[in-house]
Amino acid sequence: MCVSLPRHSSRRRLPYPWSAIPTKYFKDSGGINLSLHNYEVQIKRMSGQEDILLPQKMSAAASGFDLHAAVSEPVVLQPGERQLIPTGFALSMPPELEAQIRPRSGLAYKHGITTLNSPGTIDADYRGEVKVLLINHGQEPFTIQRNERIAQMVFQHVPQIQLNEVVELTETERGTGGFGHTGR
Repeated sequence: MCVSLPRHSSRRRLPYPWSAIPTKYFKDSGGINLSLHNYEVQIKRMSGQEDILLPQKMSAAASGFDLHAAVSEPVVLQPGERQLIPTGFALSMPPELEAQIRPRSGLAYKHGITTLNSPGTIDADYRGEVKVLLINHGQEPFTIQRNERIAQMVFQHVPQIQLNEVVELTETERGTGGFGHTGR
């Protein structure tokens, strides 16, 4: 699919360092109108966490915002151990969004540190502190320092779905073929 974006003469910046451009429309090569949605997400720093960096993108095209550990003292994760790590902030987002907490690839590859429930879901109506459930799958203890980047947060659109109970489902070529049905 080839996508062309129109030129924008004025771009308004929101007060957040990670703000986006205003909503505009574009057409793909098939002539279908698609909308670029940009949402304002409110972020509240937790009391006593003024030194903790707020979520930030580390490159212009990054999809995830890096999250920092708001631990009061270093936390040592032993191999196989899991810990809930605070981030020092809470969110308020529109009901059509969710925030997903995902591992940082460098921590996973180099140290075996990853999020246990990946992706972790932050629902739009949750107002408590965002926390990250980390586990050490590595061979060595790993120390988490205050303000260290521990995970990333990606915002996703959540369609409003209505489930409709039926007696029979529509037929497909696949049918009920499940795990491994297409081969090894």
